[in-house]
Amino acid sequence: MASATSVVPPLKDRPVKNTICLFDVDGTLSPARKSASPSMLQLLSELRHKVAIGSVGGSDLAKQQEQLGSANVDVKNMFDFCFAENGLTAFRMGEPMVRSSFIAWLGEEKYKALVKFVLHYIADLDIPIKRGTFVEFRNGMVNISPVGRNASAQERNDFEAYDKEHHVREKFIEALKKEFPDMGLTFSIGGQISFDVFPTGWDKTYCLRHIEAEKDRPDGIEYTTIHFFGDKTDKGGNDWEIYADPRTTGHSVKDPEDTAAQLKKMFF
Repeated sequence: MASATSVVPPLKDRPVKNTICLFDVDGTLSPARKSASPSMLQLLSELRHKVAIGSVGGSDLAKQQEQLGSANVDVKNMFDFCFAENGLTAFRMGEPMVRSSFIAWLGEEKYKALVKFVLHYIADLDIPIKRGTFVEFRNGMVNISPVGRNASAQERNDFEAYDKEHHVREKFIEALKKEFPDMGLTFSIGGQISFDVFPTGWDKTYCLRHIEAEKDRPDGIEYTTIHFFGDKTDKGGNDWEIYADPRTTGHSVKDPEDTAAQLKKMFF
């Protein structure tokens, strides 16, 4: 039986070598903000002996490590390609690739104007609870949470239910689009409590440029089939763009159990 730390075949020696499977993290490989199950990690390890695999998360690498890795297993070694922040931070076979920066692209003055508006909006927002960490700056984006990322698991569930009824995040995004129509930003709802803000084109399709560049490497492969699995695949969700991209074959999943079931049907 394969394990997360077992030796895997080189990419060129995988049985289905022109195919790669890319996975969203939250709600796809693991429950939102929780750890992936041992059975899911085992399945991914076994899949890696057949095809290339990659993780594609909007969060930073530390959060992928928290949800997928362990004290003894580095998440960068669990996947052939590890894409954090939609691929703005990227690793191939555990080694870092070129990074890009949201703040360098936007500029400090525009960034300050954006954050000032966000904090004023949240201060005036009337919702049942507010916790902490309303704005989280990441290398490739800003994550905004009306309730705060310090909310407990139960508070996250409660806010998600409240948001489905009152559309807090949708209204927030509309206010931002109206205030900053010319910044070239995209707003994408993901997870239970937040939404991402990033340059247009820096959504999860950003990682595909790394995949496409593989064919130009001396040891690279041209991936003619790119499967993507995600749970936020409706328009406006943070998996939508890569799910609908013509370069990928998109698979919408309900939860990690559904992901596992679809993989077993496809590859085992």
